[in-house]
Amino acid sequence: MAAVADATVPVATIRRKVSRPMVVAAILVVWLVLFAALRGRQTLTLAAADLTALHRWLNDVNDSIGANRNSNPLFLYFFNEIRLVIDNLVTFVQSLISQPADGRPVPQIGWLGVVGVTGYVSWAVGNWRVALLAVAGFTFFGLQGLWQESMDTLALTLSAVLVALLIGIPLGVWAGLSDRVNRIMTPFLDFMQTMPTFVYLAPLTLIFLIGGASAVITTVIYAAPPAIRITAHAIRSVPETTVEAADSLGATRMQQLVKVLLPMSKRTVVMGVNQTIMAALAMVTIAALIDAPGLGKTVMQALTSLDVGTAFNAGLAIVVMAIVLDRVTTAAAARTEARRTDGWFLKWRRPLLGAGGVAAAVLVYLSHTYVWAAEFPGDGTVGSHLASGADTATTWMQDHLFGLTNALRDALTNGLLNPFQTLLTDSPWWLVGAVLVALGAVLGGWRAGVTAAVCVGLLVGTGLWSDSMTTLASTAVATVLTMLAGVVFGVWMGRSALVDGLLRPTLDAAQVMPPFVYLVPFLALFGATRFTAIIAGVVYAAPVAIKIIADGVRNVPESTVEAATSAGCNTWQIITKVQLPMARGALTLATNQGLIYVLSMVVLGGLVGAGALGYDVVAGFSQGELYGKGLAAGLAIVLLGVMFDRITQAAARRTRA
Repeated sequence: MAAVADATVPVATIRRKVSRPMVVAAILVVWLVLFAALRGRQTLTLAAADLTALHRWLNDVNDSIGANRNSNPLFLYFFNEIRLVIDNLVTFVQSLISQPADGRPVPQIGWLGVVGVTGYVSWAVGNWRVALLAVAGFTFFGLQGLWQESMDTLALTLSAVLVALLIGIPLGVWAGLSDRVNRIMTPFLDFMQTMPTFVYLAPLTLIFLIGGASAVITTVIYAAPPAIRITAHAIRSVPETTVEAADSLGATRMQQLVKVLLPMSKRTVVMGVNQTIMAALAMVTIAALIDAPGLGKTVMQALTSLDVGTAFNAGLAIVVMAIVLDRVTTAAAARTEARRTDGWFLKWRRPLLGAGGVAAAVLVYLSHTYVWAAEFPGDGTVGSHLASGADTATTWMQDHLFGLTNALRDALTNGLLNPFQTLLTDSPWWLVGAVLVALGAVLGGWRAGVTAAVCVGLLVGTGLWSDSMTTLASTAVATVLTMLAGVVFGVWMGRSALVDGLLRPTLDAAQVMPPFVYLVPFLALFGATRFTAIIAGVVYAAPVAIKIIADGVRNVPESTVEAATSAGCNTWQIITKVQLPMARGALTLATNQGLIYVLSMVVLGGLVGAGALGYDVVAGFSQGELYGKGLAAGLAIVLLGVMFDRITQAAARRTRA
């Protein structure tokens, strides 16, 4: 018996010593060995113009739907009716602020009225500083020569937000009141928020065609989840003792909701409105791919023709609109708390608001009646100067920084991207699939492994395995760079309150910008290449990774850091041996969020030469015979996103545990 017990000790010791990193390393070594022996076999490569049986079937489905759209009862009495209602809503809002209607040469409310109403609403829900920002921002659209494009974008955004909130807030309240409803909704919301914005377009155009109505419907589906999630969180965050007190006073369920839950969760709900608006603005700009009017179409056309100046001017307008809408809704959330302590100024606020409302109404009347108040004066010379300046700066950078930018692009492309892409695309598909499943199981557990296996099987079924691996390579490289930036700046922010105070406003502003905008400056620097999409993805994803890591480092107990310092550890040892190991959960969560953000941008990079799945989706919109292939590419992007999300989320849970 003693001999048996002794014999088991080395086995247990060996098991303890075999860590997850060692298993991952072993999987990678086996992969490299088999790659060297099997390179170029069973890679499932598909030429750009080739179609599989699935792609042809999807083309046939598209043709069949088009032929029967006005006779099929499902379309005739359901989908077409939805499209008609949304189309009427969009047309109505556009007729108010952006498009001529009812025989008028100008909209019902011209630029002066729009600016007046914007300033008044911003002051009413926020404060005078926000009102000045809003007035200046909207005036700037006209100075850029982009007034109508900006109003088209605003009309689509407002229409989508209105519908998203009408759907999202009631569902959020329901999920906040019912655990069962919350459990049912959560997987669907996870799925909807995992999908890159690009992917929503193809399947919805199959049902609702292209145009403003389809753009709004697509945006509603993309923007509703934040409203649902945050509203549910707000309802659940109300103290239980408060609800019990209301119950003890005999309040009914409806009275509790109206008199207690909603008033006490108002600030958080308004924050959800803010997130819904930001998501809607991001989606509306991307919806230019399905013929949505506005600034997104201007940016897309400029990117297609490599007109950096025009793209910069329109991109700047999108950024200004995002900042204005963000600041107004953020100020509204803050005011829900401040109203209780306004003091003596509260009695003057109402008369002042009344006077402001009269002034805004006068401006609306003037802009409705007189052409000079309806059409923005000037010819957009500011925009011309901005575009010219951007073109001049681009030319200068291309002339003087050509060597540096090319060296950076070639070093990363040849040193990291190309070898990894070759490893993925030239390995047999079953070998890469086995590696992905094994890594999923090791990092995230058996459920993540099963998810990876299902996703791999479906990726093969899409017929776009090689393109999926190309997108995977770009996403992985961009994620590595994102995490490097996240660790460096996140640790710096987490260890220094001063650095946090300086960098956090910049990171917050970067997260407000729609992803479309990030492509413009890097297109000027690096041209239309995969590298442009990768760098844009890094810049787009880095802010969220940096903030998560900074919070993780900051949450390491001060006593632990002091103990390490008293033990003689230097700064480098404290960071690498104490703070980063104890912030592993934050690092894994940052990897999860970085992957999802990077995937969204890398796919969008199909507009600037990134190729692979992003190009397949774009080609599906522009070439009817490739529609089925584009739809399959959208499915492949979803599968990659789901696989990444499930593995990294499971790994984050295991790390915290």
